[in-house]
Amino acid sequence: MTKRLERVNELIYREISQLILRELNFYNALVSITKVETSTDLREAKIMISVMPLEKSQTALQILEKNIFDLQQLLNKKLKMRPVPKIRFEIDQSTAKTQHIEELLQKAKKEG
Repeated sequence: MTKRLERVNELIYREISQLILRELNFYNALVSITKVETSTDLREAKIMISVMPLEKSQTALQILEKNIFDLQQLLNKKLKMRPVPKIRFEIDQSTAKTQHIEELLQKAKKEG
């Protein structure tokens, strides 16, 4: 990954985190950005999120997708680069896998 791509990822991470915090309500769910992956041509940015509790993941994703146009417009105004990558959100499955492993370890610890 080039230095420029790393900087773009960090910048999008920071700006989208702030926008989500200020602009959206997730109704008793905690939404965190875990990773940003921008394409090499800077046309798209995949934003990975984790949601706690996990049961609210799909609801949080729906809220983000419903507001993606507004978030994109705000991001376009904030970033002083062209092109501004088109954003899309995905659930980071590694968080769910980690939590499942922790639950299995706790269960094994209680049993043994």
